Amino acid sequence: MKARRLLAVSGKEFLHVRRDPRSLVLAIAIPVVLLLLFGYVLTLDVDRVPMAVWDRSRTPESRELVSRFEGSRYFQVAQRAEGYPEVEEALDRGQVLAALVIPEDFAGKVRSDRSSVVQLLLDAAEANTATIALGYAEAVVSGYSSDLEVRWAHAKGLQGIRPPIDVRSRVWFNTDLESRNFIIPGLISVIMMIIAALLTSLTVAREWEQGTMEQLIATPVTAPELILGKLLPYFVIGMMDLVVAVAMGKYLFHVPMRGSLPLLFGIAAVFLVGALSLGMLFSVSTRSQFPASQMAMAFTFLPSYLLSGFVFSIDSMPPVVRAITHLVPSRYFVKVIKGIYLKGVGLGTLAVDTAPLLVFGAGLLLAATRMFRKKLG
Repeated sequence: MKARRLLAVSGKEFLHVRRDPRSLVLAIAIPVVLLLLFGYVLTLDVDRVPMAVWDRSRTPESRELVSRFEGSRYFQVAQRAEGYPEVEEALDRGQVLAALVIPEDFAGKVRSDRSSVVQLLLDAAEANTATIALGYAEAVVSGYSSDLEVRWAHAKGLQGIRPPIDVRSRVWFNTDLESRNFIIPGLISVIMMIIAALLTSLTVAREWEQGTMEQLIATPVTAPELILGKLLPYFVIGMMDLVVAVAMGKYLFHVPMRGSLPLLFGIAAVFLVGALSLGMLFSVSTRSQFPASQMAMAFTFLPSYLLSGFVFSIDSMPPVVRAITHLVPSRYFVKVIKGIYLKGVGLGTLAVDTAPLLVFGAGLLLAATRMFRKKLG
């Protein structure tokens, strides 16, 4: 392999990218648009859940309970109902996602130190939102109940009530429980995988369609020089996209970066080589831009989005699907990038997930080179 021939192929590809505005838009604008779109739209946070309240008690005790919900950032009292028909209609129309019904004897039972039952109705058409909202509602009611117990203890001359178990929780790595803090790093991985494979899926196939491949075959350029030469420009573009994505994550979405930035770029470079080689493999094997781009999209977007742990936890997937996720490179890079971003861990901790990325990159690069040799023969 000679550096002069490799740089000549790279220079030719750089010129093509510069002269083709569509490639530049695909390479730079689309990652920015995807980050903006997913960063602002995709969220797992449940805030300001619209709620209807039917207060049948209408007492200071019931109003205090309602005020607990109003004072929480997780609920918003959107409607005051006067009966079950209004509550049912609001839930049916989707005007509210939750409804709180306080019975008439609520205050009497609370004042006499007896247990009172309140009803919470939830629209579970969105099961995830309903589950999270239920947890928030239980926390609000539990806090109100604890305050009532303390008041009764003081009224009876007791010093206080000591619960049998005192839970003091502490949240690590994402103290504010902001879904954006783990969505943005995972999104960087997904975007890199998709864009890199799409870009290189058009390279060799374009040469065949334009009739210039025969000229390249007639030159002394070897298969490794051609493959690496065509990968190099897109590797530079991919690293530029990574710089833009990291900058947007820090200054636009305010995602904390607790780990080493050089380590992030180093492992990302390994992952990027594998993603580029995957697109190159499709380009070499199909000789046509359209099927190559379709294969690149099919083999990158859905696996990276659904099977990488980017949004959905791998531990909650069926055993068969969990086994399949081991074949998805984004699974390992998502774990690596979240570890660097949120946990600040080093290479020693990430080595188990970095090793498959090395195998992925080297294996696909070798496969693309050998596949091209086969086409030459």
